Amino acid sequence: MLGKRAQDIVPAMVFPSDRICRINGEFYFSTREGTQEGPFVSREVALLEVEAYIKRMLQVDKVAS
Repeated sequence: MLGKRAQDIVPAMVFPSDRICRINGEFYFSTREGTQEGPFVSREVALLEVEAYIKRMLQVDKVAS
């Protein structure tokens, strides 16, 4: 899939990856910004939080534009 982030000069090939990991029984996700978000009680909750995080980041980007 081709995708372009605002800071990218040209579209680049984007490979979806599993950014969710489990540490000591708790779930976390890593971000493009280099942060690790969590802990979450389950993988399903972590996936919901990934979606919420993306929406927040898109909103921040929209406000900054």
